Amino acid sequence: MSFTLAKTERLAAILSQSPVIPVLTFEDAASGVETAKALRDGGLKVLEVTLRTPASMEALKAIIDEVEGVTVGAGTVLEPEHVQDAVRVGAAFLISPGVSSRLLAAGSEAPVPFMPGVATASEAMQLAERGATFAKFFPAGPAGGPDYLKALVAPLPDLHFVPTGGITLKNAQDYLAVRNVAAVGGSWVAPTDAIRNGDWAAIRALAKEASALKAR
Repeated sequence: MSFTLAKTERLAAILSQSPVIPVLTFEDAASGVETAKALRDGGLKVLEVTLRTPASMEALKAIIDEVEGVTVGAGTVLEPEHVQDAVRVGAAFLISPGVSSRLLAAGSEAPVPFMPGVATASEAMQLAERGATFAKFFPAGPAGGPDYLKALVAPLPDLHFVPTGGITLKNAQDYLAVRNVAAVGGSWVAPTDAIRNGDWAAIRALAKEASALKAR
């Protein structure tokens, strides 16, 4: 149950493509495809499709199959079965809000990069012991925000984070300015109402704003 150098390098390359990773939840595949196109056209080309709805796997597959120029991963990966299903449809990476022993085993053995979530220094240390270089920091706001991540730089200098949970355009740059933050995840770039109303222009504009942010 370790993180290989090859997959770590692949994840680093993915995260370097964008300062913001949209965290997306879809009720149907068609809206997933159109949302992905709008985000791509706005400059965000790394997408996380959460496995929170009955249509999520179908939406994930549709985006992978139909939208060119994006790198698409599965989020809210909670079970080994999620790992298997997401890999089968072509997910480029896997993200979990936390980690269990079963999920860690399945995720670290998957053929694509797996980024588990942490909320404490102890959880981060456990991942670092297994060779992890990246972790999701969730829920970022309640767990301590940018100041907490700054405090982890000294004891865990080789571990980098993708904070998610409570991230907005207003505070995203505060996180991105921290040395151990690789990117941020956020749902603000694709609001539920805009997806339901088919307001792709609004999503495209939000993506353009987000893509202009700068990671340290």
